[in-house]
Amino acid sequence: MVALYNLAVNIVRFTDDHFPGWVASEFMDAEGHRHTIIDKVPGLSLEDLDATSKYPRPGAARCEVLDRWQDSQGRELARISLVRPDGLESTEGLSEFVVISAQLSASLEEST
Repeated sequence: MVALYNLAVNIVRFTDDHFPGWVASEFMDAEGHRHTIIDKVPGLSLEDLDATSKYPRPGAARCEVLDRWQDSQGRELARISLVRPDGLESTEGLSEFVVISAQLSASLEEST
């Protein structure tokens, strides 16, 4: 069993009304680089979002934590993968990132 976590993201815009609706979300990695993920609304939010919704909105992308450590500045970091469980990647084709651990919250789900 793999413990899953939620990566906090900002849903910044509605991108496609093809069912069930698609949105773009953003997050910053530990180095301050902004990454964009495009996914179905239900994959990133419990809200019923559409083109008329006000943005940005808070959201979460499920991820797997691969490693944790503290850097030389005392920051708690985590290397995460968005591949499991939802097969997500950034618009740049990346699926692994180093983020500040505070950006993660525990999920009630587990993946096999």
